[in-house]
Amino acid sequence: MLHVRGRSVAWVPPLLLLIAIAVIDYHTTGEFRIISWIVLVPGIAAAICGVWGTAVFGVLSIITFTLADNAWPHEFQTGLPDFILVTAGGFLATLACAVRVRGERRALHLRDVADTVRRTVLRPLPPGWGGLEHAGVYLAADAGARVGGDFYDIQPGPYGTRVLVGDVQGKGLGAVETAAVLLGTFRETGFHEPELSVVAERLEERMLRHRNYTTALGRADGDRFATAVLLGFPADRPAVAGPGPGQPGASGPGTVEVVVFGHEPPLAVGPGGVRSLPVTGGLPLGLRELDPVPVRVHRLPLAADETLLLVTDGVTEARDAAGTFYPLAEDVARAVARDARAAEPARLAVVVRDGTLRHSGGHLNDDTTAFAVRRTGGPGPNASKGDVR
Repeated sequence: MLHVRGRSVAWVPPLLLLIAIAVIDYHTTGEFRIISWIVLVPGIAAAICGVWGTAVFGVLSIITFTLADNAWPHEFQTGLPDFILVTAGGFLATLACAVRVRGERRALHLRDVADTVRRTVLRPLPPGWGGLEHAGVYLAADAGARVGGDFYDIQPGPYGTRVLVGDVQGKGLGAVETAAVLLGTFRETGFHEPELSVVAERLEERMLRHRNYTTALGRADGDRFATAVLLGFPADRPAVAGPGPGQPGASGPGTVEVVVFGHEPPLAVGPGGVRSLPVTGGLPLGLRELDPVPVRVHRLPLAADETLLLVTDGVTEARDAAGTFYPLAEDVARAVARDARAAEPARLAVVVRDGTLRHSGGHLNDDTTAFAVRRTGGPGPNASKGDVR
């Protein structure tokens, strides 16, 4: 609002106030003088101008006050007390502006640091990365936060493309740290390991090691865990005959591999409607000792025009004023029925974002993430090279 065509016009309001006070004082007579109100000018400048601009308005206020107060010697003069007031006001306004500018610079620096952390945890993903059309929406429960415990990523590699979406229990920097730890492990193992089950095992091991580390430091978050969904889109190769969809042995371009760690199962959204993938089992990452069974990889058929929608509990647990949970599947199904293009990842992510905000009245109690992916028909230009950024 204080810029016109890229140029700052913050100096205009205090200048207009300075002129207005001088003109009004000129048209007053007798003992009613408002020239001492000119002390407001550097105060206004301190709120919207820079330090030097505020200092200039402080000096202009003193000069204008002196000239106006002495221009008519036969009329009432405010005299020395108000001159001291205007001088002190200009000086204090300049100091206040210096403090404000320093605080703004510090806030901008902290925002840059937070943005760097956000790009590390939720790194930008190129279009068509790993042969997947994708779109993600992240909304922080804290309006001032830039990143939280929700995370997602895509890692292409020689054995196909892997996708990870998850939610770390708790909030704060500890949750961000845990998300970064899991993503680092995913990016390495997702590229190098031929089997998705091994990637899942490495994530569990890394979570346990991180918990042991935080416990050794004496931190109170040593029992932290994370829910997640791990997807695998196998590299294009002839399908291998096997027991059938959903069982080990079924693999091919129309197949998706799914591992669930205590998370909401993905939704398959296509022009024909919405269906929940039939995946069960799996404790959250970090809780394997409660039920130490081998990781189960579900291999399921996926149509070429179907988009996989993965969300965190910020979506599924969003409530309206009556306490009713957000009906995600029903809302998405209605959107697809109205327009089949709503099944496209970019449109689908927007549908979930808008629906969550509308249902909750804009009041989010938890970080909210919606991530949608769909095959583009090829492995992508970087599928064999991995992430080189």
